[in-house]
Amino acid sequence: MDSHNTLPIKKLLVAEDNESNFLLVMAILKKEYQIIHAVDGVETLQKYRQYSPDAILMDLKMPNMDGLEATREIRKLNTYIPIIIVSAFAFDNDKQEANEAGCTDYLTKPIDSRLLKETLKKYLS
Repeated sequence: MDSHNTLPIKKLLVAEDNESNFLLVMAILKKEYQIIHAVDGVETLQKYRQYSPDAILMDLKMPNMDGLEATREIRKLNTYIPIIIVSAFAFDNDKQEANEAGCTDYLTKPIDSRLLKETLKKYLS
């Protein structure tokens, strides 16, 4: 009996416009999560509605619609889904704006793989 099939795999929406950053997240998490990729805030909203992910990793600076605006829009639809900002911008005002937009947590780039996994487990277990 395969013990990996006892729990349904969690779906993780990764909003990231930088291909190498996305590939890094994919490499870290692909064994534990079904990864859905969006390259901007508009696509993030579309894929949120389409796939109903269990959590979202959200970049701040993206084309067409940034991560804060996408977060505000998702919060109108769902107040409890974990939305974790993953950004190179680590200033206090960035974190405060993310908090005000409705983000659940804030991680800074470069990504610490252990911290990323621990943060996701904290919100998804």
